[in-house]
Amino acid sequence: MALIKLEDVSKLYGFGDATTLALDEVSISIDKNEFMAIMGPSGCGKSTLLNIMGLLDRPTHGTYRLKNRLVQRLRPTQAAKLRRDTIGYIFQSYNLLPKLTVLENVALPLAYKGISQTKRSKMASNMLERVGLQNREYFYPSQLSGGQIQCAAIARALVNEPSIIIADEPTGNLDSSGSRLVMELLSEIHNMGNTIIFVTHNPELTRYATRVVYMHDGMIIQDESTDLGDVAKTARKNLYSIPKKSVEDDLAGVSMLMKAMPTSPNKELLPPSIPKPKKRKRTKDKKR
Repeated sequence: MALIKLEDVSKLYGFGDATTLALDEVSISIDKNEFMAIMGPSGCGKSTLLNIMGLLDRPTHGTYRLKNRLVQRLRPTQAAKLRRDTIGYIFQSYNLLPKLTVLENVALPLAYKGISQTKRSKMASNMLERVGLQNREYFYPSQLSGGQIQCAAIARALVNEPSIIIADEPTGNLDSSGSRLVMELLSEIHNMGNTIIFVTHNPELTRYATRVVYMHDGMIIQDESTDLGDVAKTARKNLYSIPKKSVEDDLAGVSMLMKAMPTSPNKELLPPSIPKPKKRKRTKDKKR
């Protein structure tokens, strides 16, 4: 039985002539403990698909089953409870509250479950220890690096022990070392039995995925299984299709430029000469 199953799901925004088709009859099934990457150009519907999977939005048409429950039949309170207990969402912009400490940010989801302050602080502290941030519990988000902030956001997403982790460009604002830190952490979470779905523009990050889905114009155009540690075949084509200049290319370009230069000075290429100021003749003072 699929953990997540979408059948002919479409999502429309706007009305009349201003209607935008964000998703166009998308059908997909995701099993437990999959590590799935979603790729595609900006505006192709990746984030909309994540929002529907994460119960942050509802489809205009089609059906969505989460743990074999028909999402469209759930009341808003039921959907919110299912999202709270099942899904952890990691945002590209982190969405940490700047006036709360890291510990308070991570413990915040537990407050909605009615857990006492002492217990939720302890649970949040244990989760921060898992992501390597226990020594930053009482820091504010502004005092952390980008990678540390994203790790804190991951800890907040995990504190409810969800079975599904949804991440929208989790490394989009990070450098290579921060991206590696976050993806290694997500890989560890996946090894513990969690299902992970993440959006990325970076083909290199498909090394962590067991499955890669490609989207275009609101549709899934390709779905391929991959081996951990290998860049997905289609993503590899995109990664190496852009020609890269070598040192020899640069030297050849300089050589051609030198050959094109005239051997004798060309007056038209030289900057205009600046006339020298005329020296004033000194006049001797006549004695009166």
